[in-house]
Amino acid sequence: MTLPLLHLQGSPYRQGVQHGEQLRDAIASNVAVYRSRMLASGLSEADLAERSQRYLGLFTREDASYRATMDGIAEGSGQHLLDITLLNARYELLYSAWSEFGRPTAEGVRSECTSFGGSGGVFASGGTQIGQNWDWFTGVEGALLQWRHGETTVLGFTEAGVAGAKIGINSAGIGLCVNGLGASVDDWKIDSAPFHLRTRRILESGSMAEAVGHAAAPRPACSANFFVGSAAEGVATVETSPLGSRVIYQTGDAPLVHANHFRAPEALGVYESWLETGRVSTYHRCERMEALLDEEAPLSAERLHAAMRDHEGGPIAVCRHPVETDPVDLRTHTALAAHLELDAKRFSYTWGPPCESEFTTVAL
Repeated sequence: MTLPLLHLQGSPYRQGVQHGEQLRDAIASNVAVYRSRMLASGLSEADLAERSQRYLGLFTREDASYRATMDGIAEGSGQHLLDITLLNARYELLYSAWSEFGRPTAEGVRSECTSFGGSGGVFASGGTQIGQNWDWFTGVEGALLQWRHGETTVLGFTEAGVAGAKIGINSAGIGLCVNGLGASVDDWKIDSAPFHLRTRRILESGSMAEAVGHAAAPRPACSANFFVGSAAEGVATVETSPLGSRVIYQTGDAPLVHANHFRAPEALGVYESWLETGRVSTYHRCERMEALLDEEAPLSAERLHAAMRDHEGGPIAVCRHPVETDPVDLRTHTALAAHLELDAKRFSYTWGPPCESEFTTVAL
């Protein structure tokens, strides 16, 4: 199954209108899915209205062009602007609720993402490459967006209705993958650039330094990890929290891997309260992916894709499938598998678990 690819043109508002018109049904579906998931997390309808209104003001203050894109998406899709805001702020709204109320899980084994990457001879086909299994709720609709920012062309994956792509590449050789993190200090009321605005800025960057700077911008409301690659400068993963950020660079010939826990929480002084429920999936996936990628050097695309399809551990495996006995609102799976070749400027992906289809490749 392939994703729709939208070539957006014109002003930020016009790009938003194109996004909204072409993904109208998918956006309506995502609004329904996220409202359901947020209510299940402990938020009330009044909470959603208050917090969406606050984030609408924050997007407006932080970035006028991003706000204009959101306006266009609302116009093109026929959705209320606050519902489009809810989608664009869904990272902060959900993750802070999970820190506030405790993450709702059936068995404490939910998983979000496993990212990897490297340069300097790590991959048999050469160059800098990054990628991930993006594990998330079933029922979420996605798309690929391509647009220009100045002299830079960006190709990225987004959830329908979200103005900022979160996984992708650009013509300057910059690539991005992401991992959800959580800490007890996460607080939706902190005024800073929201997650999806940061990912868009990273993907519009012209250099590694600029990309890392956007990732590590001060005091995010919610913790996150940004896995950044540069065709010219290698790979780094940027752990961020309201208490600070930490940049971890790839060293030597071993690939860098990151999942959904801070690699050294004490370095930032964070407390990962949401791991108390026995959510061991993140540790298993990180260790398993490191072991799988260490089996062959340099690493072929075939071996890499086999690692992304790995099922050891069952419900906590690298390649995730819905647990049918879980409540519908809690079911997750590997929604997207992405392999990004930054020198060749190729984006290869599967929509759905990678064990169920071959990779589709789109190039800049």
